[in-house]
Parts: sequence; structure tokens; C-alpha cells
Amino acid sequence: MKNRQEENHKVVVTGLGETTPLGGSVATTWDAMLRGESGLTLLEDESWAKDLPPLLGGRAKVDPGTGLDHQQRRRLSRSAQFAMVAAAEAWADAGLDNGSATPSRVAVAVSAALGDMTSIIDGWETLKARGWRRVPPMTVPMSMGNGSAAAVALLVNARLGVHATVNACSSGTQALVTAAELIRRGDADIVVAGGAEAPLHPMVLSSFAAMRALSQRFDDPASACRPYDTERDGMVLGEGAGILVLESERHARERGARIYAELAGVGITSDAYHMVQPEPNGTGTAAAVRASLADADVTPAEVAHFNANGTATAPGDTAEARAVMAVFGDADQGPAVSANKSMTGHSLGGAGAIESITTVLALHHGLVPPTRNFTRLDEGLSVDVVHGTPRKLGPEQIVAVKNSAGFGGHNVALTFRAEKGK
Repeated sequence: MKNRQEENHKVVVTGLGETTPLGGSVATTWDAMLRGESGLTLLEDESWAKDLPPLLGGRAKVDPGTGLDHQQRRRLSRSAQFAMVAAAEAWADAGLDNGSATPSRVAVAVSAALGDMTSIIDGWETLKARGWRRVPPMTVPMSMGNGSAAAVALLVNARLGVHATVNACSSGTQALVTAAELIRRGDADIVVAGGAEAPLHPMVLSSFAAMRALSQRFDDPASACRPYDTERDGMVLGEGAGILVLESERHARERGARIYAELAGVGITSDAYHMVQPEPNGTGTAAAVRASLADADVTPAEVAHFNANGTATAPGDTAEARAVMAVFGDADQGPAVSANKSMTGHSLGGAGAIESITTVLALHHGLVPPTRNFTRLDEGLSVDVVHGTPRKLGPEQIVAVKNSAGFGGHNVALTFRAEKGK
């Protein structure tokens, strides 16, 4: 990853869009995060809930079908609907909804960890109960891993290419790396990038429950997801999408676009340790963060904020905390750490993109959202977890890192940099 800092090929963020359990837009989600609200509930109103033990989840605050026409609601999976809603917001936020973009210079990189399990399973159930003639004809297109990316490409008329990397829970972050590569090479002027997921299906939830990865705090869903807290007992799944418009700096400035921040560095490693468990010392995570900082030509001391993967699983948070300590030092030296899943839940392939938006906004507004439900760290760990109220950043604190990790040992780190005097 050399020669990435040339002026013409710098990668900047010019548009943001998202829909989450906290809100149906960037503004509503951000405001709820600053207040430390929770979007997590007991999933007791679902038609299938009566046949299963209690389960927690983060349902989207706004149903994605609300902003789509009848045909889109019928032909797009729930995951793709989330992606469409978020992409429309990001495209408009970037000022590109006026038809000014050149289609042959626009690409899409939108990823998911699972594709859409609901479409596959519902199609199978229909086949068993009613025969092959009644299987919905769009079952395969709706369930494909590239379904969200393809839908977004149709929305923005992207002709350069559609990319849909699958890297488990780091898929949305990996999509931003793919987008940055296209721009840095000079292949694209604009890439619409991010992730979307709709994992609140009984089979998916049951699988995670059988893995003993889910929180059991059914009596108080808002306090269930406790990243980095010594009393954490597992993750809570959520749904939604985060989409960013990435652009070459030259192209953005030529059209007078507002720039939120620069995506200055990327780092990718793999643990090669275990299919589910992270490497206990966070060695791979630390290597990805260091690579991202080196790519951005940034020192650890310059990083003001670290947006954590923070799933609230015991091994995951411990490994990540050790990685933070290895790269940045103890809490009194390291960056302000925030874990957004404490409020949104874990949207798998959508999480990294949603949290990248939060990271960009933290720099843009000079405020780090708190980590909900945090009280104290495990003994032997020392990281500066923001909790209670947002943390204000100083005018010179303009660098932040977003970290993601996924099943299979995938590690992806992004370094964002705001302009001085933000």
C-alpha cells in the first residue's frame, strides 16, 4: 500500500446515509448515540417468537419499506431495502442526486456477511409446503450476497463496476477498503460503499444462541449489550445499513462538495487462528491498526479516537483491548474508545460501515459518543472507554481509527483524518 498520498488520489468522504435501530437517518442515529440511547428490545412480537426461547435484537427504528415503492418492496430483500434507503440518503447528502455524476466513473462496493437468509429459508419452506410452482421467482436474486450492491448500483446508475466482498462481520469495513483502492488507482471518481444486513431471522438467532454468543439479559434489553464491561455476557444482533460516498479529493473539490473527512489509511490482516475465536492477544488486530496508521502516515500518538469492534463477547473485547494497549499504550496514553454496538447491536456485515459513519461524525463534530452500559474493565486491561456522556475532542485532535473483526480471523482497520480547524 505505497504511494497512496498523491493529491489527486486522496480519498475523501462526501456523503453519509444510514438506517439503524436508533434512527432511520444519519441525523437521528447520531443524536440518539450522543444521548446514549438503546435500540435493543426483546423480540417477543415476532410471529415466530412463541416457538423459541427469549431472544434480544435491534430492530430498525424505521421499516425500510416505508421509503420504497411497491415493486421495490416486493423484489428486494430486507437487507437490500436497508442498503437502498441508506444509499439514497448518502447520494443526496453528497449533492449527487442532481444527475451530475458520470456513470462510467462511479462504482459500488456494498457488502453483507450473510446475504439474505430470510429469502432463502422462506423459499425453501414454500417449496416444502406448496410445491415448486409457488416458490417466488425472485428468491435467488433476493438472497444473493451481491443483492444489496446491485440494487444500489441501479439506484445511482453506477457503470464502472459492482463489488460485494464477504468478510463476515468486517464486510462493511472491507467494502470501504475496496472503494478506496478503486479511487487511489485512479479507476473511479466516486464509489458508493458500505454494508447492510438483516440477520434477525430465527435460524440465525438460534445459531448464535447455540454458540452461546448472545446476551441473556432478557429482563432489561437496554442494558444487555455491554462492550468492554467486566459483566458483559454476549452480543445482541441488530439490523440496518451504513453507506458512505467516497470520492477522489480532486473530483470533490472541483465540484465544490462538502468534505467530512479523508479516508487516509487502510490495514488488513488475518489471524489464521480459529474460525470463531479471535487470537487472544489481539496480534492480528494490532497489526491491521499499525498498517492503517502507516498507510496514512500517522503516528499512534496522533490518534484521538478509536471506534472499537466491541461486540460484548468476553474473548473478542479482551483481544481488542490488548491490541489497543499494544499499539497506543495504557488508558492515560491511548485514544478515547467508543463501542457503538452497545446501542445499535451487531448488524454483522452492516456494522463496520455504520460505525465508520460514527467515526467520521466524531471527527466532523468533535464529539465521541459514549459507550452505553460500561462500568469497569477486566483486571489487567487499560483502555480509555468513553461512557456516561460524549467526549469533546480538541481542535488539533483530527485523527480516528475504526476497527472491525470477523469470524474466520478477518481484521480490517481504517484511519480517518479531518481537516485542521474542523
